[in-house]
Amino acid sequence: MNKIVSLLLTLLCVVMISSGQVLFKSAALKTVSAAGWMERWLNMHLLIALAIYGIATIMWIWILRYTSLSVAYPMFALAFLFVPLMAYFFLHEPLSVRTFIGGAFIVVGVLVATQT
Repeated sequence: MNKIVSLLLTLLCVVMISSGQVLFKSAALKTVSAAGWMERWLNMHLLIALAIYGIATIMWIWILRYTSLSVAYPMFALAFLFVPLMAYFFLHEPLSVRTFIGGAFIVVGVLVATQT
């Protein structure tokens, strides 16, 4: 697989996993107001998050056929930046300067770790 394609697919996996995390949080918030067991634990956000995780896992296995784990896995650290950003936009959670400073360190770390 082309290095650029591998990079883009790995980034897509990170975005999918990050989206799943935001959906898990949204599902958790819905459990507070749900009346019954089924409404509480089988809400649509939870089911979509699980589906995204399943698809991302299959994609990840496929990516690992063509990419070194030592190159692909460090990119998952970007989720530590993506999740707070998505939580800010979709869940209206606060975002601090520390998130961006930490995110900058993560991006630099990913760049250093993935150089081949």
